[in-house]
Amino acid sequence: MLRNKIDKIRLLFRKNRESYFCFYRILGFYPRNIHIYEQALLHKSTSLRSEKGRPLNNERLEFLGDAILDAIVGDIVYKRFEGKREGFLTNTRSKIVQRETLNKLAVEIGLDKLIKYSTRSSSHNSYMYGNAFEAFIGAIYLDQGYERCKQFMEQRIINRYIDLDSISRKEVNFKSKLIEWSQKNKMEVSFELIEQFLDHDCNPVFQTEIRIEGLPAGTGTGYSKKESQQNAAQMAVKKVKNTAFLVSVNEAKTQRIMSAQVEVIPETESTELEDKLPEENDPPLDANEVTTEVVSSAETTAEALEEPIQSKSPYDAPESPDRDPQ
Repeated sequence: MLRNKIDKIRLLFRKNRESYFCFYRILGFYPRNIHIYEQALLHKSTSLRSEKGRPLNNERLEFLGDAILDAIVGDIVYKRFEGKREGFLTNTRSKIVQRETLNKLAVEIGLDKLIKYSTRSSSHNSYMYGNAFEAFIGAIYLDQGYERCKQFMEQRIINRYIDLDSISRKEVNFKSKLIEWSQKNKMEVSFELIEQFLDHDCNPVFQTEIRIEGLPAGTGTGYSKKESQQNAAQMAVKKVKNTAFLVSVNEAKTQRIMSAQVEVIPETESTELEDKLPEENDPPLDANEVTTEVVSSAETTAEALEEPIQSKSPYDAPESPDRDPQ
């Protein structure tokens, strides 16, 4: 508290005090090195360079913030869910630090309005806000240290915008969930890119359709193929819970299996017949050779029939030499 008051007094003599107050509203404290926070909000599309010619953007801070965020959220989740197993903790952490969640958090705290990017780069970029949030965490860590960074996440982010109990139960990776379901039920699932176009800001948009046993199960769009697949999978996961759709899928699966069986058997028989038929240029068969082959085959069959049938009963099996007599 005392440090904040001292920093506030110092700001009265700064020309860029508005920027400091802006960051204070987000952080809850005044930055020491405001330039780090400003760099955290520089998208690479700005193509700015330092006096030494190095690129000025938030990519390095994003790398650092990603690691710090994993550690802090892991710390918070570990203490919040006492007794839970590693898999549960890992999944819960991944749901908090995933791109979709970070995008929303960036908008909630107002970072989206502060990010600087080229006019050619759309504000709909799927990664821009989340990347800036990670870079912002990296800036806090460099400026204030780990403890202040953790305090910011707990007090300004988790307590205000994230319900840990709710998010721990939320299903996120719909694609993995759908694939797991298809493998368990031996269903054929395909992800097909059906369309690719540009939005009004000339950013590529992808549209994916999911088919289960050849039947359309869901479509999704996104600014990356992965995002479009995830959105399509979310729709498909809901659809496979529909009884009528499941009946149709099972019927299609049965038809596929029956068709496969019908195609395999005649093809095998046809191949065997073709092997036995003489070619046009082959010499005529010798009648004696044919007779010999038939007799030989018959003798072999007779010998097989005359062999004694071995019993499968356990009572007929020889006793082990190590076995003690009863």
